[in-house]
Amino acid sequence: MPKLEREQIARRVAAELRDGYYVNLGIGMPTLVANFIPAGMDVVLQSENGMLGIGPYPLDGDEDPDLINAGKETVSEMPGTSYFSSADSFAMIRGGHIDLSVLGAMEVDERGNIANWMIPGKMVKGMGGAMDLVASARRVVVAMEHTTRDGAPKILKRCTLPLTGVSVVDTIATEMAYIRVTKEGLVLEEIAPGLTAEEVQRATEAKLIVSPHLKIMES
Repeated sequence: MPKLEREQIARRVAAELRDGYYVNLGIGMPTLVANFIPAGMDVVLQSENGMLGIGPYPLDGDEDPDLINAGKETVSEMPGTSYFSSADSFAMIRGGHIDLSVLGAMEVDERGNIANWMIPGKMVKGMGGAMDLVASARRVVVAMEHTTRDGAPKILKRCTLPLTGVSVVDTIATEMAYIRVTKEGLVLEEIAPGLTAEEVQRATEAKLIVSPHLKIMES
């Protein structure tokens, strides 16, 4: 089945950015969004470990081990980058100053609930900043694989794992589709090239409302 690559999903999420946004990118696929900020757009990336003004991933050989994001990946810095304590970082988040938060997830459901911080019975190093981000950011976008490695749906009628946030997700971007969360349910707005709405529905437990303006995601 045709699917978009992780970089293509990140590029689609980057299309949601706007001039002047302050954005937090979660660990994993969301961090790739930093490489696809449209040219000339003024977007400031924030990391909960205390950095404001994250740049794209550094080129091989240009890495600075002291410059890392919350996922402990090396990053670059933009002109005017500032550094601060974790307390100040979470004051920014909890104060409602983050315009957009992009997160990965293990499950999302039709009510916009998200589960992304633990699986019962497995070791949990900590909840990280996800709970604060989904509760405080003005918009929340989930970037994730549409199904598990075993092919089970990750977009469900109801999340089964412990929740990170309740009714907080605005949109979902996967390798198969771009979906908007509404009060009426999940609206399928875009599908990957080569797929049909029926194929996306078969990979999704929750009922999808097909938008009358359904279009093909850019590959």
